[in-house]
Amino acid sequence: MTIVPFVPSPKPVVKRMLELADIKPGELVYDLGAGDGRIVIEAVKGFNAKGVAVEIRPDLIERINENVRKEGVRDSIHVIKGDLYKVKLSKADVVTLYLTSDMNAKLRFKLERELKPGARVVAHDFPVLGWKPREVLKVKYEGEVHKIFLYKMPIIKDLRKELEVSFNRVKRRI
Repeated sequence: MTIVPFVPSPKPVVKRMLELADIKPGELVYDLGAGDGRIVIEAVKGFNAKGVAVEIRPDLIERINENVRKEGVRDSIHVIKGDLYKVKLSKADVVTLYLTSDMNAKLRFKLERELKPGARVVAHDFPVLGWKPREVLKVKYEGEVHKIFLYKMPIIKDLRKELEVSFNRVKRRI
């Protein structure tokens, strides 16, 4: 279990993250290390999605629940107090991350194993090492530049093609 400091994504960055993910109404958005719940709240209110906020810190769980209640989205957001490495992600359409590079690297194989083909992963400021982003967006806010990385889980034929290319590279080396 790793606990990272709570540094909230600025609201304009949150909006751009969710726009970049191209969220459709009814899709399920998981925020791993949800902090105060702002990403899933915006996903519900601004994109008509459903949300799952995963957070381990009790003080932040209280804050998420308070914000969910205040914003009137209690029926659309499920809050999980727990370790993000242990939460099942197979139902997620979109996963959002504002974690460290190390944590993203540790999550990489879990995401690859559990996410369905076509699911999107959106990372704020810290890429998922070893993955090639579909798009990188820079958002300037209050004098700082924030990077947003969009990844899409391969559909099976894309994965098969990638495996064939890798296999052919290995064969040529032998």
